[in-house]
Amino acid sequence: MVETFRGVVRPHHLDHMEHMNVQWYAKMFDDATWHFFAHLGMTGTYFRDEACGMAALKQVTEYKAEAVAGDLLVCHSKLLKADKKTVHLFHTLSDAVSGHVVATTELLAVHLDTLERRSCPIPGHIRKRCNEVIIDTSTDREH
Repeated sequence: MVETFRGVVRPHHLDHMEHMNVQWYAKMFDDATWHFFAHLGMTGTYFRDEACGMAALKQVTEYKAEAVAGDLLVCHSKLLKADKKTVHLFHTLSDAVSGHVVATTELLAVHLDTLERRSCPIPGHIRKRCNEVIIDTSTDREH
């Protein structure tokens, strides 16, 4: 797995239950996703120069432990599958000190032509990179 995010839980991330609100988990996973896309060759420059983008089709998040103000968090990511137009990612958000998993998410995203506003094939050089980093889906999804 590739490290794709590091952050700290801030007091303004907390809800009335005094733990990090779900919107901040989503933000951290989103930040991790963009870093992982760059790891695959889909950088901001690529998106701008090629008039391409990515869009989420499905996301499933599991909350495993509470995160509170001051907790240091780290996200690791892996590619489960890539095909002609989509990528299927898995992220694990953990306490950076203890290593305990606080949440996981699976994300299915589609490659887009931003001018046509429709899905389009992932270019060969990026699909090649995907094949280089893909992880067998039979492995433990926790780590």
